[in-house]
Amino acid sequence: MAIRTEVAATRAVEPSRQDEPARRAVTALGLLGIALIHLLDLPGKLKETPYLGAAYILLIIASVAVAEYLMRRHDRRAWLAATALAAAVLLGYVVNRSVGLPGAMDDIGNWLEPLGLASMFVEAVVVVLGLSGLVDSMARGSTDA
Repeated sequence: MAIRTEVAATRAVEPSRQDEPARRAVTALGLLGIALIHLLDLPGKLKETPYLGAAYILLIIASVAVAEYLMRRHDRRAWLAATALAAAVLLGYVVNRSVGLPGAMDDIGNWLEPLGLASMFVEAVVVVLGLSGLVDSMARGSTDA
């Protein structure tokens, strides 16, 4: 009985690779969700604020590329890229809705727009999962597995 308890306690502390494929897949899907949300908002953004439209295009490309990188590479750089990208987009949304961006002051205070809410949700999920994957990869002490 004591051995079984000790083994269970060890498993609870050690990072598990067992759940990594699911976390990796959900994070990659989240990145693709970020790309899709911004693709849906792209036509209006290109007309309203062309520089943000260009940023959306770069974000869409980066989201797809990081999702693919995350699925192919088992290293902390993939987790760091996913986390940083989603966190940067989330920060940009908060800045846009709170103090505004040049040429985009109409969105200040517009926190309840459905596409924006979906964006914040997906970005937050990617940040949380990305941080979890990053912490686990650092706990394992490897940069590439």
